[in-house]
Amino acid sequence: MKIVILDGYTVTQNDLNWNALEDIAEVEVYERTSPEEVVTRCKGAEMVLTNKVVLDAATLNMLPRLMYIGVLATGYNVVDLEAATRQSIVVTNIPAYSTNSVAQMVFSHILNIVSRVGHYAEENRKGKWSNSADFCYLDHNLFELAGKKIGIIGLGNTGKATAQIALGFGMNVLAYTSKDAEDLPEGIRKVTMDELMEMSDIISLHCPLNDDTRHIINAENLSKMKHSAIVINTGRGPLVNDNDVAEALNNDVIAAYGADVVTTEPVSADNPLLTAKNCFLTPHIAWATHEARQRLINICVDNVKAFIDGEAINQVNKEV
Repeated sequence: MKIVILDGYTVTQNDLNWNALEDIAEVEVYERTSPEEVVTRCKGAEMVLTNKVVLDAATLNMLPRLMYIGVLATGYNVVDLEAATRQSIVVTNIPAYSTNSVAQMVFSHILNIVSRVGHYAEENRKGKWSNSADFCYLDHNLFELAGKKIGIIGLGNTGKATAQIALGFGMNVLAYTSKDAEDLPEGIRKVTMDELMEMSDIISLHCPLNDDTRHIINAENLSKMKHSAIVINTGRGPLVNDNDVAEALNNDVIAAYGADVVTTEPVSADNPLLTAKNCFLTPHIAWATHEARQRLINICVDNVKAFIDGEAINQVNKEV
């Protein structure tokens, strides 16, 4: 079988490789693929792997030989699942490969905001500490995490991993989740959405993106938060209304925002979050530790092998 990888660079970043796939099939790797190049590159292939390249119904209709799509991510919204199912194309994803990496990024943002390590390091390069009249100086209000409340929206793999780290810091963990209260891990308290918005010192987003969660962080919910609240988004960009958050930051409705994702990526040059007060953005890299990317490749290889053997795993369209 022939496998085409449409956007392999984001996964390998030149420090990993696809050798394990090449041992089991003919593999053609493209670092990046534009929408106009998809059909040409995929023709003749039985299997296609994609991270962010969209495979919509019109595209799939022009690929009658295609039998398998492997999404190189947990979310699979880049594939028209209904169209794939109609064409009997098996679609798989890569679940839970970056759980620890994402939870780590949540606290990288939190610690950056509450301890301002990056800020002080930069100020000291400019000579501020050298010219201080005292042995130390403070130009930001620092505070401890112990005893603070963190509200977690969505208690899947990354939500639970984030909660465990928070408990280690001595935080009180609140969760908005569909899980029953008695089924939650020890130390996690189930609350309503309004309670979470009103009580939390820090809010972290870990829910899937759907019609109910799109723009869950909006002007109305921001107005319910403490003025000292911090919001963290390592989930999906559209969970947040970028304009509403930027306005809330600039008007001191909330204290800070840390995010690894935005609504449109790469971030638009005119996105108001880029210039908002106390807004800290990283370029969608929470998933991208070396370990997580290697784990992704390993699971991808397992998925491909299982499909070739006729026993697909991690299949998201069970109807095929």
